[in-house]
Amino acid sequence: MKGGTIQISWHDGKPVLTLDFHPISGLLATAGADYDIKLWLVNSGQAEKKIPSVSYQSSLTYHGCAVNTIRFSPSGELLASGADGGELIIWKLHPSETNQSWKVHKSLSFHRKDVLDLQWSPDDAYLISGSVDNSCIIWDVNKGSVHQILDAHCHYVQGVAWDPLAKYVASLSSDRTCRIYVNKPQTKSKGVEKMNYVCQHVIMKADQQRGDESKTIKTHLFHDETLPSFFRRLSWSPDGSFLLIPAGSFKVLPTSEAVNATYVFSRKDLSRPALQLPGASKPVVVVRFCSVAFKLRGSNSAEEGFFKLPYRLVFAIATLNSVYIYDTECVAPVAVLAGLHYAAITDITWSPNASYLALSSQDGYCTVVEFEDNELGESIPISVGKKPVDSEEKQHHIGKTDELMTETRPAESNKLAEAEQNEESKQPLPSLVTTDGKDKEHHVMQKTDEVMTETRQEEEKQPMQSKVNTPVSNKPARKRITPMAIDP
Repeated sequence: MKGGTIQISWHDGKPVLTLDFHPISGLLATAGADYDIKLWLVNSGQAEKKIPSVSYQSSLTYHGCAVNTIRFSPSGELLASGADGGELIIWKLHPSETNQSWKVHKSLSFHRKDVLDLQWSPDDAYLISGSVDNSCIIWDVNKGSVHQILDAHCHYVQGVAWDPLAKYVASLSSDRTCRIYVNKPQTKSKGVEKMNYVCQHVIMKADQQRGDESKTIKTHLFHDETLPSFFRRLSWSPDGSFLLIPAGSFKVLPTSEAVNATYVFSRKDLSRPALQLPGASKPVVVVRFCSVAFKLRGSNSAEEGFFKLPYRLVFAIATLNSVYIYDTECVAPVAVLAGLHYAAITDITWSPNASYLALSSQDGYCTVVEFEDNELGESIPISVGKKPVDSEEKQHHIGKTDELMTETRPAESNKLAEAEQNEESKQPLPSLVTTDGKDKEHHVMQKTDEVMTETRQEEEKQPMQSKVNTPVSNKPARKRITPMAIDP
């Protein structure tokens, strides 16, 4: 593994706020505070035993504000970009014999303020976006209109994620909640089902016992709005087995200081974390799974792995100033990258063949890490579209663990049928607590306390239509506050 910060003018020295690899060609797209989207070809440095380099390819110019998030569609034919002031643009790939060009395909107008994160549906037909206007919007990309508005958050929505199996969407907000929505299709008059997401879980607080007392106190699971980042980007695993959620703030004891954490949720029970991955010295702001699965190594460490899977999944966790790379077969991080940037990390992305990991930063630079052939392992296909095979959490008795209990609050009219799946998981689940020093990782198994969540069904809302190319902005965009510089 070789990598480092590439010292070029990525976006005229201005903050690089987001980046994403094209799922087919492997081109790297970056965007930031200079309003432009730029495409780069990543060049391997293995032959010269150097860090990888990039070659500028082209720019996509249309936005009139800082671009906060860009994501290619799963097919690679479309690119969505969200910016300040509620701008949301769909770009379409126009291939030719000599080159490939991207042109503006649609402008999606309804958000009143900055768009901070977005994610495609698996079939390219829909898009979910999160905004400073406290709402998530599900867009019908083909029609170029709003399909559904999810407006239950009471503060900025800084991260959204779409389940690769198309059953759930998730949103993470600076109101200290994560909301899990489940698709409950509505049947139209002609018998056609219409996609309709309703809130199934509101993940908010954990119950902890105060010493020997019988009383419990509730503690928040997530950082509040003072977190010095615009983003809390969450990620589903490529097979849909797990949801990885950043911005965690976990207290080992009610009286102890909060530990920065990432939560791993199992698809079998999305009402409470199955694992906590604490230990980072700074808050976690971005998490991202690699889209490639790898063969199990079969080492002794496999017995200590997070989950029992027929393959290994790899994911990266980015704090404000460092990146931790994990796989599902090891307890400890595979690698830790630190001291790369002088300002906050804003986004991370994996190349489609898992050869590269790239990250962007507020300091105006990007880092690209290259993995040698089979360094992460031998890739194998994932069966997406059916239930993950044998994806239960391992029930290791490493240290004492308590049963995780959740409280569900059904809607007044009726209960969500999905809540029944919570009864499957009544065995002790491991909770991993890590604390990091300068050069060493110290891992401690921590007793797990009750995690309290709400389960509610939102009132059905009629889809609100919006015309293409008709901006709706009755309020000025929120002025961007630059986070303080962070020493490496």
